[in-house]
Amino acid sequence: MSGNEATEKDAVQYDFSQFQLDRILNSNSGSKTVSLLGRFKNLSQEKRAIVILEKKAFTEADLTSKTGFFSDSTTLRKEFVNDIYGNFECFPRPDINSVKTTVIYPATEKHIEKYSKQEIHIVQETPELYRELTLKHLEKEQFSLEWLYNILEHKKEKDRIVFEDACEETGFILLPDLKWDNKTAETLYCLALVRKRGIKSLRDLNASHLPLLRNILTKGVAAIEEKYGVARSQLRIYLHYQPSFYHLHVHFTYLKHDAPGIFCEKSHLLDSVISNIELMPDYYQRATLSFVVRQNDRLWDDFRRDSDCRKSLKRD
Repeated sequence: MSGNEATEKDAVQYDFSQFQLDRILNSNSGSKTVSLLGRFKNLSQEKRAIVILEKKAFTEADLTSKTGFFSDSTTLRKEFVNDIYGNFECFPRPDINSVKTTVIYPATEKHIEKYSKQEIHIVQETPELYRELTLKHLEKEQFSLEWLYNILEHKKEKDRIVFEDACEETGFILLPDLKWDNKTAETLYCLALVRKRGIKSLRDLNASHLPLLRNILTKGVAAIEEKYGVARSQLRIYLHYQPSFYHLHVHFTYLKHDAPGIFCEKSHLLDSVISNIELMPDYYQRATLSFVVRQNDRLWDDFRRDSDCRKSLKRD
């Protein structure tokens, strides 16, 4: 990205009165999140934008403060009262009732697919299928990593860094994930981005990476406990497979927080990853790994065609 392009992107001001909604991509009543596709009319009629709105979690401070929910600035609108039971709409002051908002602009087709509601499937990826299908797919389809390199090079988000180890071999940067507001301790979500480039995912890890993984575990835990007061025993520390972007990173979430992608078909605990490699240095080059793929993803088409082909060969 040239300097002019970067400056131009930084200068973008999003005016929501100019947002023209095309369609709702996904609405999740459980997570209180909605993903919208549209255009900012004042910026471009051609370039599309994704706007993600998420209701924020309650915080102890907002519940106990004299200026929080239970203050004279809060009003109630009655829906009904029946004996001792009453239902109301509550309107606290705006700054404690804000909506976490993420804007992706300009959004690509891959972004639109990612945030659209669609069926998902589990596939079993052998080492052979990884080399023949997945690796070729990710080399063609992966998202740009420009934003990540901006962080590693201190061009962006420097003020959000929680901890940094500058070693090029075992170092990393720890910062709040975009899905976290960096305020609500109950939904703590941090991301460790390794400094070393070229490690795409779990599949690349071997014994040579053990110092890196142990360093992330030890120093990441210490940094989070120091800054946020959350102990290791309360942290879920894991890698995704498949990851949403192909530069090795580790997730740190509060154990009580049901963060996206924490289930067994997606996440691999860092402690277990380290243990597996200690037992077998090339474990992740030899193991069959399961992961979730979206129905509209070209990778699902590749796996389905391969499965159909194998079934056909067996019949023949």
